[in-house]
Amino acid sequence: MTIPQLDRLRTHCHRLRLYQLESELPTLLEQAAKREQSYADFLDELFGREVGAKTQKHLAMRVAMARFPFQKTLESFDFKFQPSIDPKIIRELATGRYIESGDNVLLLGPPGVGKTHLAVALGLKACEQGVRTLFTTAAGLIATLGKALAENRLDERLKLLGQPQLLVIDEIGYIPIDRQGANLFFQLVSRRYERGAIILTSNQSLGAWGEVFGDPVIATAILDRLLHHSITVNIKGDSYRLREKLKAGLLKPRGAEPVDSTQSR
Repeated sequence: MTIPQLDRLRTHCHRLRLYQLESELPTLLEQAAKREQSYADFLDELFGREVGAKTQKHLAMRVAMARFPFQKTLESFDFKFQPSIDPKIIRELATGRYIESGDNVLLLGPPGVGKTHLAVALGLKACEQGVRTLFTTAAGLIATLGKALAENRLDERLKLLGQPQLLVIDEIGYIPIDRQGANLFFQLVSRRYERGAIILTSNQSLGAWGEVFGDPVIATAILDRLLHHSITVNIKGDSYRLREKLKAGLLKPRGAEPVDSTQSR
């Protein structure tokens, strides 16, 4: 192959936005000649590499746009430490079928049991499946909606929050929500009702949501919409963070009493 011909091929790749092929073309042509590949095999390899590169690029963009606080996978979740969780339910959620039907997922349990880990991991799975995803804390969400209300842009903000196919809302119940915040949260849930899936984590039982939102009527209305099409996962177990502190010797096991050095002699 002549240099002008190679230059033309690379120019064609660039104009067609086949950037991965453009960068690898000389090497791939040389390898194909040595292996005496058929035209079909050569094209199959070329397009496979380009599709793979574009897939990874788009995935990285979706993950960046999701604004996860960290990246943790389902594979790294220790189900043995939390036996109250049925792995079959989580594996089913990982398929993303609940997103297609606009169902919600409620992950409930005390602090440190892995709710946020699971929420992020399921969000990452959704990104891998081409689903537009957005992560936010409850406090951050309420603050954003309150600011939009004060600036007369609430409808615009609700419309934006209604666009992601999956919305992950973390830490409901950690900070009390005033009546205005409760009303704003209700409007968001109503906007997404049967249109977009929500993953929500909370350290409070559903029965305590009246106190969380400061109004049992609003809490009931929110739960009515969230639970109509939903999967609830109740996690009952010890805190991962406390386990790590125990391993590091920063905490004493429950029931452990300090040893009196004078009596031990």
